[in-house]
Amino acid sequence: MAVSSDYTPPQDPLEILHHDAQILVVNKPAGLLSVPGRGEHLADCLLTRVQAVFPEALLVHRLDRDTSGVLVFGVTPHAQRHLSMQFEKRTARKVYVARLAGRLEPRAGEVDLPLIVDWPNRPRQMVCHDTGKPALTEYRVVKFGEDETRVRLTPKTGRTHQLRVHMLALGHAILGDPLYASGAGLDYDRMMLHSEELRIKHPDSSLSMKFRAKADF
Repeated sequence: MAVSSDYTPPQDPLEILHHDAQILVVNKPAGLLSVPGRGEHLADCLLTRVQAVFPEALLVHRLDRDTSGVLVFGVTPHAQRHLSMQFEKRTARKVYVARLAGRLEPRAGEVDLPLIVDWPNRPRQMVCHDTGKPALTEYRVVKFGEDETRVRLTPKTGRTHQLRVHMLALGHAILGDPLYASGAGLDYDRMMLHSEELRIKHPDSSLSMKFRAKADF
């Protein structure tokens, strides 16, 4: 079955990975928006759920609805600014795990393809060498399965749908991706993309911190 376009977010309790006076780190479930969408039916999201428990929590970055994994919030305005700057300057390091259709060769490499919104088909994005914004992804094969490949993906930029479109450009769409997969690649109950690891510097101490959450696939 394909991932439904209807919004029926999971009702999992908040999974808190870390909480202190400056930051809150959670494991976002697949199928839940990071921030509210347009319309009352899209009001339920990770931000509102987090703020129901931690009213002071402030948004720093987001994950696509169908992507799960590690996400950090600032607990103070100072922390939000500090963390946002880390993402803007690309010093925050993110590592994702994904399952792709087919066998990806070579086993390691990078995808350097500029991306832009595909306006007639939004929210889809596309590669465009004329007007696209630079986008760079490093990948490494973890293991091969039966007509699929498990990979670790390290985005060096933060474009919308970057990992999804870059893998599609290699000819190996992420399994279960409702926008970019096709055929048997849609026969999954979720998109097989998970933010497995996030490395940041703590807003107060500037000490490097690493947070991990194992994928459920």
